[in-house]
Amino acid sequence: MIKQARVGIVGLGSMGQRHADLIRNTGHGVVIAGADIAQTAREEFEQRYGITAYSSHDELYEKESLDAVIVTTPNKFHETAVVAAFEQNINVLVEKPLAHTLDSARQIAKAAEASDAFGTVGFHSRFMPSATALRAYVERGDLGNITHTETNYVRRRGVPGRGTWFTSKEMAGGGALIDIGVHVIDLTLYLLGYPDITHVSGTTRQEFGNREEYNYLHMWGEDTSDGSDFDVEDSVTATLQTAQNQTISLDIAWANNGRYKRDISLRGTDAGATFDTKNGDLTLHESRHVGVDHHVDLEITTDSPDSKQEQTDRFLSAVQTGEPLEINTIDEALTVQRVVEAIYQSSEHNGHPICLKEGTEINAIEEPIMLG
Repeated sequence: MIKQARVGIVGLGSMGQRHADLIRNTGHGVVIAGADIAQTAREEFEQRYGITAYSSHDELYEKESLDAVIVTTPNKFHETAVVAAFEQNINVLVEKPLAHTLDSARQIAKAAEASDAFGTVGFHSRFMPSATALRAYVERGDLGNITHTETNYVRRRGVPGRGTWFTSKEMAGGGALIDIGVHVIDLTLYLLGYPDITHVSGTTRQEFGNREEYNYLHMWGEDTSDGSDFDVEDSVTATLQTAQNQTISLDIAWANNGRYKRDISLRGTDAGATFDTKNGDLTLHESRHVGVDHHVDLEITTDSPDSKQEQTDRFLSAVQTGEPLEINTIDEALTVQRVVEAIYQSSEHNGHPICLKEGTEINAIEEPIMLG
């Protein structure tokens, strides 16, 4: 067992620094070096943490003896940094999404399978105690058969900085769906036991981010553009169907003229549940056969540790012991990436359902049923 994991960080912006701070808070590892192509990011990192920052991940991997690496670059560069790490048998935690395209995600999965190292993806919401509790309720059958799930992650004004890589399809691979949508897609599938998704349909929209007057008093993210370089979606609605005939509705938005929503509601044949994925509140919905008011809502109280800190602790502990982390796996993240790609493909075909059945290509579009 390793006494402390030797960790490198690729991508030294705000997210890379956040991970460095999380590692400092744990006894499982220590950051020994970082890498970033931007000189200003390297200089700030070296000044803040007093450790070496290289100009490329290749130089970092070559000059340092690493047990693990955390990759926080823009999505487009995940593949090169992660694949290179796997080729040198360095364990990887890569920020979500797995990659900017499905093809790139598949290359990462292929490299992971060939490596002696393991990989995990930064879907940290799974480490919320309420998520663990709700998953246990579902596994035990307390809710009965889950028939439908309603999943929301909707901001009023939350485009993460126009003019940054987040609003560039080339760099990010998409907009709200691939940025915040992947979090709740993964969490929903995790709660349901990662069922096989057979069909996907969806519609993406670009209504707010390209407006010149987008600058609002209470908006999220720095605005460095007039909207002319905004070429991704700012909202999406979609429906997923599983092999067990379950349905999942998705409402994802960086910006909209509705209320803020960040929750997952499960509807089962015996009971239901609502999980507030922002603050961790969990409510069970039951109906009983006795009493005047037979509809009962039970508020479930759990501890509320930092899910990102828990993710860091679990990842580095697994690196120490050499036992792969069996949660937030590369294969699960690849499934999320397939769903994302299918939604984009469906939107390009006017919301037509995309078939994701075993053995079919993601662009296999079934003929619509014509009603008389």
